[in-house]
Amino acid sequence: MKHHYEAIIVGAGGAGLYAALEASKTAKTAVLSKLYPVRSHTGTAQGGIGAALGNVEEDRPEWHAFDTIKGGDYLTDQKAAQILVEEAVEAVYHLENLGLPFSRTSEGKIDQRRFGGHTRNFGEAPVRRSCYAADRTGHMILQTLYQQCIKNKVAFFDEFFVLDVLIDGKKCNGVVAMELATGEIHTFQSKAVLFATGGFGRIYRITSNAYASTGDAPAVLARAGVPMEDMEFFQFHPTGIYGMGILITEAVRGEGGVLLNRNGDRLMEEYAPALLDLAPRDLISRAIITEIKKGNGIRGDKKIDDYVYLDATRIGKEVIEKKLPDIAGFCRTYLGIDPAEKPIPVQPTAHYAMGGIPTDIMGRVLASGGGDIYEGLYAAGECACISVHGANRLGTNSLVDLIVYGRRAGAEMARFVKEADFGSMPASADEQARKKINALFTGKKGKSRGDIATRMQEIMMEKVGVFRTGEEMKRAITDIRRIREEFNDVRVEDTGKRFNTELLEVLELENLLDIAYLTAVAAKNRTETRGAHSRMDFPERDDKKWLKHSLIWLDGEKYKIGYRDVDISLYKPKARTY
Repeated sequence: MKHHYEAIIVGAGGAGLYAALEASKTAKTAVLSKLYPVRSHTGTAQGGIGAALGNVEEDRPEWHAFDTIKGGDYLTDQKAAQILVEEAVEAVYHLENLGLPFSRTSEGKIDQRRFGGHTRNFGEAPVRRSCYAADRTGHMILQTLYQQCIKNKVAFFDEFFVLDVLIDGKKCNGVVAMELATGEIHTFQSKAVLFATGGFGRIYRITSNAYASTGDAPAVLARAGVPMEDMEFFQFHPTGIYGMGILITEAVRGEGGVLLNRNGDRLMEEYAPALLDLAPRDLISRAIITEIKKGNGIRGDKKIDDYVYLDATRIGKEVIEKKLPDIAGFCRTYLGIDPAEKPIPVQPTAHYAMGGIPTDIMGRVLASGGGDIYEGLYAAGECACISVHGANRLGTNSLVDLIVYGRRAGAEMARFVKEADFGSMPASADEQARKKINALFTGKKGKSRGDIATRMQEIMMEKVGVFRTGEEMKRAITDIRRIREEFNDVRVEDTGKRFNTELLEVLELENLLDIAYLTAVAAKNRTETRGAHSRMDFPERDDKKWLKHSLIWLDGEKYKIGYRDVDISLYKPKARTY
């Protein structure tokens, strides 16, 4: 089946919906998503969205920009960060005007609370910058934007999985997708395509990411020859529920919760005496692992699977129930404890990809380090790399990224399609996708996808996790190469077409394996410690050699590495102190 739209958005999270809302003002727009939009991973974002409104205490966008750049360990493109923080203020008020039910101060203004790494006066002290809707901020963003897209008559193709992108030279002409309900292959011709499929935390065993976060867009584009940027930088959030990875929002610490080791000591007093429990996430994650290796985890056995306590009892039951109701529910459901009465067992959890599809500040996908672009190809959200998060994203800035750059990319798409023509669409446009699907149904019974997925996640967790060494990552690359070869023998036993979840999981596993490989290679290549990339064999940041973005191209089992300059036009790199 063939479809024609001027603008196609792949992914229905915050970035995709905001882009669709903007594009649909003047362009015939469709959204493809393997999930129903309100089930997208944006809905799990709990703590808030950063914007220097100054509703509770003095704040300025330039302070927010400084925190973003410093938190990103100076790998952040600084003009992109400046756009992020300046347009965040307008975007938050726009969401409010669209109907988003923010929590309020006694004066009726949008309420704000503290979050890690956000400071006043260029690092002087913590500041209340996070705008929130209890601890359901992402969910409310999804609901608000989805309603507005329906109002704008955006066409939604729910439960469609994109298999291939149609690129002719440097021009994008559409995508090929499988309808999960029928198993049928659909071709979507368009003037412009935007990918907003979210992250790929499922390459790790312990992750806060949903099962659907399988790196679909980066993998599809990497196989089409598009480079990926800064893939070595993957953030571990310090407070995932022990053994599960389910996120305990930073808002718990913003409201007064503290991290404790087995001796009852406030562990961040040693590692970040100024910002304590509101230091950037990479620093706190490393602090927790370091305490565990010292034997100061709750069990004290020095194993990586040990944990520490997040003590929220000092916040008080009334505040928890009012401002953190979902977190209280998670703790009761998954742990059988009341966080107002007992501390929460937590450990670092794979949380956010700073790297991904390289774009400029208008969301246009870059073809090289020189700035040339793919015509009609865009990306936004976690699958994209602007790079506004640098080597380590600040809390709340993920939602800021979604609304600011999702909105900008959608507006740029609308402008582009007014002047662009539809590209050529050969009759065999879906041939490659059909061959891939058919191959998975043929031949003898192959390798177990479950075993391959488990081994990949264990390798990445142990060898490309919070702390890394060259030797460990070298072994990881060898192991993942072997697993990717084994994947070639995987076959689908369920030959049915309707909602074939086995087939979907195999296709997602292919994407994860490609992303894991690119991540491990890029991490081994960067011989320094910067942000979330912590090399035990290269413990210092090396601005002389490594103040640059990495690019990596995938070509089957081979790869090519290149680089792109970092914009440091606002603040020159300095050592991080907290």
